[in-house]
Amino acid sequence: MRRGIRVVVAPDSFKGSLSALAAARAMAAGARRALGPGATVTAVPMADGGEGTLDALLGAWQGREVRCEVTDALGRTRTARYGLSADGTTAVIEAAEANGLPYVRDVPLQPLRADSAGVGELARAALESGAREILLCIGGSATTDGGAGVLRALGARLLDRNGAPVAPGGGGLAAIDRIELEDLHPLARRASWRVAVDVDNPLVGERGAAAVFGPQKGATPSDVVALDAGLAHLARTLADATGADEAALLSTPGMGAAGGLPASLCAALGAEIVPGARLVADAVGLQALLAGADVVLTGEGSFDAQSLHGKVVDGVRDCAPAGAAIVVVAGRVEVSAAEVAAAGLTAAVSIARGPATEDQLRDDAAELVADAAESVCRMLAR
Repeated sequence: MRRGIRVVVAPDSFKGSLSALAAARAMAAGARRALGPGATVTAVPMADGGEGTLDALLGAWQGREVRCEVTDALGRTRTARYGLSADGTTAVIEAAEANGLPYVRDVPLQPLRADSAGVGELARAALESGAREILLCIGGSATTDGGAGVLRALGARLLDRNGAPVAPGGGGLAAIDRIELEDLHPLARRASWRVAVDVDNPLVGERGAAAVFGPQKGATPSDVVALDAGLAHLARTLADATGADEAALLSTPGMGAAGGLPASLCAALGAEIVPGARLVADAVGLQALLAGADVVLTGEGSFDAQSLHGKVVDGVRDCAPAGAAIVVVAGRVEVSAAEVAAAGLTAAVSIARGPATEDQLRDDAAELVADAAESVCRMLAR
């Protein structure tokens, strides 16, 4: 390959091992070792609406971080972050800062009780600080409550047939008799809401929030049935309260992200669902950065079939220029060579040098990612 090769590295985080920034730096270091000083190597940390999206957007905007006290998925106080654009009018909220699964792993998981109210508390703080647009990035949640907790934190009342508030969490959804929105925060009503998702699952059914993601949050088979029924009931009551299309709430791709959190926001606040990878790509100007690239390196901890449906790899591929070699570097590759080619990718390589435990890969992740990127670039430069 000619001297003066242009390489852009645009990975997601390697969850539990490397942030997107650390992964990008490691890939860039490997590319530079392989190609020497004549190459141009540009590092662009990416995210898809989940972990790392807040930091990626703050970097792109040159915005500022704000900390405030909220409640976690079990109602305990924690300090969480949100970001504001330089002019203070747009806030980015990473929902997992409040309702993230890692923050409740110190106790047995409680899938029926876990609640998204802390996300609403973050949004309220951002709105009261002057934000008029909310970008809500929702990966990594511990909750399956359809966003009911967010609405409650913003002033809505979710009542049972006796007029009493229903219990927080997905386990309380089936008891909702009516949703009263008269006291919903006026700033929330006036704001523009976009919800960045990293999956395309619908709200309910065999690919729905409860069935697919509930077990990761501690749900037993009977819990999954109860949560799925509760989410379907929530969609009906939201439709009754807002005039929203019940069928759209149940089946729109992405509505099942983060335990169905978009459902309440779309129905009550007119939120728009957007692919998280596309949102971040637009914010960092990825298409312009990739223009003229000869090699594009992207990656994540586990490259599987889901990676090609709204994740960072998917977004980077879509922005890459025709003719560029696009290679995925990942901790684990679960996609066949034929599937890689069919997806328009050049190759996918694992960072493992041989048989290794996940702990070993995690401990040496930066070195292994750099080595894999170096090997890829050496092969492509021949």
